Amino acid sequence: MSDAHIFHPTVLREYDIRGIVGETLTPADARAVGRAFGTMVARGGGKTVCVGYDGRLSSPDLEAALVDGLVACGLHVLRIGLGPTPMLYFATRDREAAAGVMITGSHNPPEYNGIKMMLGKGPVYGQQILDLGTIAAKADYASGPGSSERIDVQDAYVERLLKDYDGVRDLKVAWDAGNGATGEILRRLTAKLPGTHIRLFDEIDGTFPNHHPDPTVERNLVDLKKAVAEHGCDIGIGFDGDGDRIGAIDHQGRVVWGDQLVAIYAGDVLKSHPGATIIADVKASQTLFDEIARQGGKPLMWKTGHSLLKAKMAEVGSPLAGEMSGHIFFADKWYGFDDALYCAVRLIGLVSKLGVTLASLRDRLPPVVNTPETRFQVSEERKFQVVQEVKERLSAAGATVNAIDGVRVNTPDGWWLLRASNTQDVLVARAESGTPEGLERLKAMVVEQLEKSGLPAPSFEDGGSVH
Repeated sequence: MSDAHIFHPTVLREYDIRGIVGETLTPADARAVGRAFGTMVARGGGKTVCVGYDGRLSSPDLEAALVDGLVACGLHVLRIGLGPTPMLYFATRDREAAAGVMITGSHNPPEYNGIKMMLGKGPVYGQQILDLGTIAAKADYASGPGSSERIDVQDAYVERLLKDYDGVRDLKVAWDAGNGATGEILRRLTAKLPGTHIRLFDEIDGTFPNHHPDPTVERNLVDLKKAVAEHGCDIGIGFDGDGDRIGAIDHQGRVVWGDQLVAIYAGDVLKSHPGATIIADVKASQTLFDEIARQGGKPLMWKTGHSLLKAKMAEVGSPLAGEMSGHIFFADKWYGFDDALYCAVRLIGLVSKLGVTLASLRDRLPPVVNTPETRFQVSEERKFQVVQEVKERLSAAGATVNAIDGVRVNTPDGWWLLRASNTQDVLVARAESGTPEGLERLKAMVVEQLEKSGLPAPSFEDGGSVH
């Protein structure tokens, strides 16, 4: 068990560990992660680790290998079994464990899987993940007599989710679990949540037979929109594969995007935390930052990445943060981690107690026109160089640039963003304006800057959507 292990170079990512099962990620890799991460935990004085896994076909084997590695480090492992990633976060906090590990491929295609980790109350990311590779390569492992046991936290988790429901009138809600890991918890939750509930695809199936489990892509919401229309629902809720990202539909069948949801939640949270700092990532709409300020909050734009936002929230004491991608974090009444089931409970409660529709809350935000996130491939080495070149050219030209994560450029027409992905060999571009003509001018600016760096222009799909 003490053999050195070298991971495939693509597997240790910024926020997690991820690979193609049987090719770049195997049970031997999972065992090595268990030994390396277990070493980190044990040398930090930790004794207990919670472990969970999602509904992918490869997850049970990877979980068993990971547990072997943790036990070999002399740790006691609490195995919570199959469920969503936030249930693992909850169990780690609820059982006061030193760390938590989740086997999950999140919203990636079925052939992928991965590992997310938390140490203490915070995420493991960046250099800490690279350090696991160093420990494994040197076989510099802690060892000792460890043990494991299976525990069931599902009822405790559901009870905690329900605790913060504050609705006063019953709503009709459609839910799309996308055959992901939320299915069983969703059944238990909706059995106890007031109102009428229509559940779609709540059978956990790692082949994802109905649609890909990513609610931030509109084509994956077709079934949910149909259910909302057919049943006359007030709200539709969708989840990603491991339940840490939320998608929402109003009763008119329109998508309420991640940044719009944060703006809606902010109004509620700021009532009990007046003047609080609320955080969103650089991809979020300007309307969100304006709305936070309008309601007396302090808007803070921060880097994209769920681990980075969680860390920033803890640093500044923020009660709420969110990403365009549907990762939304409540520290108001909750634990500060991203939990789509909890976000759903809060959204239904909010609409119920305000006596309004989700559509009306969405329509309080000024309409803007924007592009979807447009990704185009650039080599790992070149992607950061291009962003730096663009930043230098814009700064020399006196443009208004926020460089917290890539370049976000404000102009009279609106704003545009170019950033290097931390998880893929792509650049991400986005633009937003108050008018279609302004959006075209912003898109032309992005194209011009990329051409100056010798890159072909991105194809902005759909030409822009109303948001």
